Amino acid sequence: MKKPFISLLLFVFFSAQSFAQANLKAIDAYINKAQKDWNVPGLAVTIVKDGKVVHAKGYGVKELGKADKVDEHTLFAIASNSKAFVSSAIGTLVDQGKLNWKDKVKSHLPYFELYDHYASEEATVEDLLCHRLGLGTYSGDAIWYKSTFSAEEVVKRIKYVPQAYGFRDGYGYSNLMFITAGEVIKSVTGKTWAEYVDQTLIQPLGMSRTITSTSDLMTKGNYATPHKAVRNENIVVDWVNWDNMGAAGGIISSVSDMAKWMNFQLANGKIGDEQVLEYNTQANLWTPHNSYLVTEAQKQNRPSVNFRGYGLGWAVSDYHGRRVIAHGGGYDGMYSRVLMVPEENLGIVVLTNGMRGISGAITDFVVDKYLGLEEINYSEEALKDMSYPMYDRIDAIKAKRVLNTQPSLSLDDYVGTFHTPMYGNIHIKKGPNGLLLEFEDAPLLMASLTHWHYDTFEIKWDVEHAWFGFGTVQFEFDQARNITGIKIDVPNNDIFFHELELKKVESK
Repeated sequence: MKKPFISLLLFVFFSAQSFAQANLKAIDAYINKAQKDWNVPGLAVTIVKDGKVVHAKGYGVKELGKADKVDEHTLFAIASNSKAFVSSAIGTLVDQGKLNWKDKVKSHLPYFELYDHYASEEATVEDLLCHRLGLGTYSGDAIWYKSTFSAEEVVKRIKYVPQAYGFRDGYGYSNLMFITAGEVIKSVTGKTWAEYVDQTLIQPLGMSRTITSTSDLMTKGNYATPHKAVRNENIVVDWVNWDNMGAAGGIISSVSDMAKWMNFQLANGKIGDEQVLEYNTQANLWTPHNSYLVTEAQKQNRPSVNFRGYGLGWAVSDYHGRRVIAHGGGYDGMYSRVLMVPEENLGIVVLTNGMRGISGAITDFVVDKYLGLEEINYSEEALKDMSYPMYDRIDAIKAKRVLNTQPSLSLDDYVGTFHTPMYGNIHIKKGPNGLLLEFEDAPLLMASLTHWHYDTFEIKWDVEHAWFGFGTVQFEFDQARNITGIKIDVPNNDIFFHELELKKVESK
């Protein structure tokens, strides 16, 4: 009587094993094809399930035109996926009683100021980590980007960033607030955010290849090269040092190491038998502190999604009755995505050395496979809808250029220093071949200027920049035709030069 029953159990067991293997083979084939279809030079993917790494593999090459392959240990910038490390690190300080989520930021950083007195006085540590303090998405990022400002100097300039919505009355993704959170860690511990995160999380987790600065890349070796995407083309760009904003996006890791990070998260903050994050602290990170709208288009695309919001360093939503904890990251020439389904004890990481949004198509496909849902080719669907809005904007600007015009002044008359409290000084100088654009505190943003039309000049950057390219400088005049300021217009979705209201402060 028992033998048929045992046979049935064995049949079910081995069938399940075969199904899991078939899933992984299908996933592997899907990723392989997607990498080629999306024209991403290289990427790496890891999947953890029930505490084990079931898939860890590289696809493509580290650098376009070279043969060196990506593997599971290849380093990529995880960019904004660093934010969860910072919120978890602050969670350990809460558990130790060294600070409280509701602590006023000014109690730790007296120099911290926002756009008005009330917001400055009332902002809490918790507010810093959930994007609800009234700043627009990416607003003010021009302050830190490729600048020589320290993190503290960046924070001291936040008071000049314009208010976008009411205090705690909206959502604006703010790197500046996570830079501030990093300085809070420094104030409380006496260590930089990088030192504290490394000692508290990275080292105990055995993430031996994970670093917090591009300065350590050569020591570690086996790292990918960033690539800028210009429509269908990939252009190699340099690694950029993000140390001054590292708490918002400075960690560099591999999918092998990130598997350890996900298993720590899915184990509710435990490393082995040690509870590094208390259960309630971990739960607080995954609780929506700032909810936002599920639009009609999103609902049509994902009918099972009923809510979306931001926790502390994590985005939180639902999918077919399960919680989804996720985050994306964007670095100069690299994108990343981390997605976890705690109820399934499932996690996926995608790291890429290109700037095309392939990662969501991969994570969604993997989740569906493990949930046993009907197969959808997310990669194919997304490629059908591929568009290039930034380059469409640039094309529209170029189409309005008025040819055969001349500057109204001699080149010498455009020379001067232009100032904005948010950023500091920007100089227009005369070079041997024309005008030059010089950012006083960001030498990596050097450029020459060529006449575009009337009193507008085109920016010709000295080096290739990942987030932007084409741009213009327009000179502004008073009624007496004296130059009063400049307007910098560089169409892109991340670094907002138009926020710099530059007024002339000296003639030559």
